[in-house]
Amino acid sequence: MDARIESADTAARELHGGGIIAALKASGIEYVLAVPDIVTSSGLLAPIARDKGFRLIRVCKEDECVGIASGLSYADKRALILIQYTGFLDSLNAIRGVAVEYKQPICMMVGLLGHDPEKAPRASPRYGVRIIEPILDAMGVAHHLVGVDVDIGKIQPAIERAYRESEPVALLIGRRPQAS
Repeated sequence: MDARIESADTAARELHGGGIIAALKASGIEYVLAVPDIVTSSGLLAPIARDKGFRLIRVCKEDECVGIASGLSYADKRALILIQYTGFLDSLNAIRGVAVEYKQPICMMVGLLGHDPEKAPRASPRYGVRIIEPILDAMGVAHHLVGVDVDIGKIQPAIERAYRESEPVALLIGRRPQAS
């Protein structure tokens, strides 16, 4: 195989945290509410923690993020919740009550721990990953898979729409972001 083709193929399957961070900044995100997780820690959470353009709020439980993000939106501040799918599942009642029923612009970036990035989440052998999109569909929450760099272009329009329409959105991180 030609080394250039192999290199291009590899690059097409990468996700860089720097691109995600740039999209968050372009979206006006100022606050990042997070429980550290293995999927996003090195490529996304660590760079966000060092970046003076963000205010990182570490919480003990993921459902705390929902109320904090809602309060920040009332103060005209934009926030992103950065959690993994297990925390999303733990937070369903808060998401249902605050984000869905009260139509709040809750922006969630959900790491799909253990997900095979070459498969659709619905085809995952991991039950927890497999049910995320159907749950979001049932709740009427818009969601977008961000698995490679080209998908980063989905982030800013999704966040803009969430704040414009006052509705929740989930950005599903389907691959471990690389530090960049």
